[in-house]
Amino acid sequence: MKNKNLTYTKIFKFWFPLASTWIMMSLEGPILAAIIARLPNEKINLAAYGIALAFGLILESPIIMIMAAATALIKDRESYTKLRNFTMFLNFAITICILVLLLPQVFSFVGEKLIGLTEPVYSLTYNATMFLLPWPGAIGYRRLYQGVLIVSNKTKFIAYSTIVRLLSNVSTAILLYKFTHLNGAYIGTIALSTGVIFEALAVRIMAHNSIKAIKSKISNEEPLTYKFISKYYYPLALTPFIALSSQPIVTFFLGKSIKALESLAVMPVVYSLTFIFRSIGLSYQEVIIALTNNYPDQKNKIRNFAILLAITTTSLLFLITATPFSNFYFIRLSGLSEELANFAKTPALIMSIMPALTLLLTYQRSEFIMKKVTFPITIGTVIEVGGIITVIYTLINLKLFVGAICAASSFVSGRLMANIYFFIALYFLLRKRNSDTQKETT
Repeated sequence: MKNKNLTYTKIFKFWFPLASTWIMMSLEGPILAAIIARLPNEKINLAAYGIALAFGLILESPIIMIMAAATALIKDRESYTKLRNFTMFLNFAITICILVLLLPQVFSFVGEKLIGLTEPVYSLTYNATMFLLPWPGAIGYRRLYQGVLIVSNKTKFIAYSTIVRLLSNVSTAILLYKFTHLNGAYIGTIALSTGVIFEALAVRIMAHNSIKAIKSKISNEEPLTYKFISKYYYPLALTPFIALSSQPIVTFFLGKSIKALESLAVMPVVYSLTFIFRSIGLSYQEVIIALTNNYPDQKNKIRNFAILLAITTTSLLFLITATPFSNFYFIRLSGLSEELANFAKTPALIMSIMPALTLLLTYQRSEFIMKKVTFPITIGTVIEVGGIITVIYTLINLKLFVGAICAASSFVSGRLMANIYFFIALYFLLRKRNSDTQKETT
């Protein structure tokens, strides 16, 4: 494969199933929220579901990047076996963390003391979180085998498995909605766990032949060790964990801003709109890694495709936010009042540059992953979150803008800071590697 010609059509065919997977996953939340909103006591159930989901996202964050690690590291039987064992250990550790959180004393401290939950939201949140017990482990399992499918150039199966997830998720929620009297928060988290369990099983079945092929290979590279995998993966695990912390921090600051209620109401809508387009950039990371491994002499085409995606996604988002089509999206589709829709337009316009910045970030992070130097990725994420906090704190205290504009500006500023850091870090890494190479040759 390394000697064949890479075309833009091949890149598109490889990438599109991964992009469709991200887009389908972005539909999961709105569908479940819509079902919960049609049940009794929708406000407290939506609140409990949202908090339980936040716990689940934070606890699953250490396992999210295992797909990127699998794409970069799996070459033969030994590398596959060791990364599989590492993943299973990590899944077990995360599941233990959930069980610790569910201890009544621990959950009471987190829910009542730290967050300030009161009845009945507290009880609903506790039980809803309990139904998420298998969720992170199933996600880690399926992301490992999604990485196997990417290594085997079978990305279309990843899209098929996501269809399985979405169908099982939604059908579970609908059946529970129609034939039980369960609270909406419980229906939401049961559906989430059911969806990822079925997806994990589907991915494992679809990856069967790919696993057999990988086990038959013998690589000339230095064998992987658990020490190397741990050192390699630790910064990757920290990255989404740190990144997820920015959302609750921004929410905290919005509560103290000008037009706080309006800002809190519109930012989730604005954020979800931009996420649809940003997810396309996030889906390209494993494409860069896998295709660069297979076509090391044709990186320019992989880069050019990324540039085309960045221009296209950002232009489409600007088309929505900077034209009258924004009224259709915010009022007709999202259900905002005309007042809130007008309030959402400016922050949405500010965040319209995020798809391009996300693709740039994805490309930069992929370079570090392929060079097996992952610590700068964590540093970049810390810089991004630190930039978000600094900018929103400064703008809100200056009291020049409403909270939503401060939040949107902070997200863009933080991402730009990370992009700039990665440019500098990559420059010095390449310079050091070239210097080391010259010393070896002399």
